[in-house]
Amino acid sequence: MQSVPVEPIPGLNRINKLLWRSLRDDVVRAMTGDADARVVIGKPSLLALSVLDSLPGAQSLYDAMDDFPAFYRGLSRLSMARREACVVRRVGRVLVSSTGLEARLRAVRSDVTRALNACDALSLPNTVLHQRQLPEPVLGYIGTMGSWFDWSWVRRLAEARPGYRLRLIGPLFVQPSCTLPRNVEILPPIDHTAAMQTLLQFSVGLIPFRCNVLTDSVDPIKYYEYRGAGLPVLSTAFGEMRLRSRESGVWLGEASDDLGELADAALRFVADRESALQFRAENDWSARFDAALCDWFSCQPQ
Repeated sequence: MQSVPVEPIPGLNRINKLLWRSLRDDVVRAMTGDADARVVIGKPSLLALSVLDSLPGAQSLYDAMDDFPAFYRGLSRLSMARREACVVRRVGRVLVSSTGLEARLRAVRSDVTRALNACDALSLPNTVLHQRQLPEPVLGYIGTMGSWFDWSWVRRLAEARPGYRLRLIGPLFVQPSCTLPRNVEILPPIDHTAAMQTLLQFSVGLIPFRCNVLTDSVDPIKYYEYRGAGLPVLSTAFGEMRLRSRESGVWLGEASDDLGELADAALRFVADRESALQFRAENDWSARFDAALCDWFSCQPQ
């Protein structure tokens, strides 16, 4: 499918109608007469609304994984917010991936289903991490480093514990906003299979995200991967993470906290194998969607 990157700019985004009309027609033809077909929308768009218009009787779902208006500014943000509200009102079901998204979209309609993120339990390493010892403490992060990454928090942590190694692995979309101590490593991205095995080289899993509008509705998948592997988590208090301050194996470090002491506490955490395996089972993608959408697919939970 071809399109012009102008959506959601008001007015100009209608240019894309001509470019994706054939795709819309293909979708409609494929779904017409199929009682089991469902429209699932992952991002609000004119294409999504056009498909809903063309299939008024089809079962439909909006799977809200991000606060999409927060990615834009000015008129584009207002336009995306209006488009999302239109999608929310018109679909049969709305699924949201965080408490923040649930609160925001419940202002549009009340019957919103929350299904937090999860992980692929089968991709996690077989070893529960704290059953073996590392030669030195490694506080690790795997993921994209973009505008939401809190470099000053990383610097504070590294300066507080110069004897600990901070290993950051992933795409570097935004350069560090400050000079980092020598015990901080920034390594290139790796594929998901390698990333899950790399968790065996960490002592603590880090999630250093800024606290702002963009991250307010985020439930990080890496939290589930870290905990499912038996890693303790040291994070900023953003989005869904701020609701986990009392969960086992989770430490939240805010601006006034002593990050060194929190890192020490996380390093003392010892994972129980049975608890880690139970966490994996309860937070696997299949379990999450069985619980949230069983009635929609007329199935029984596994």
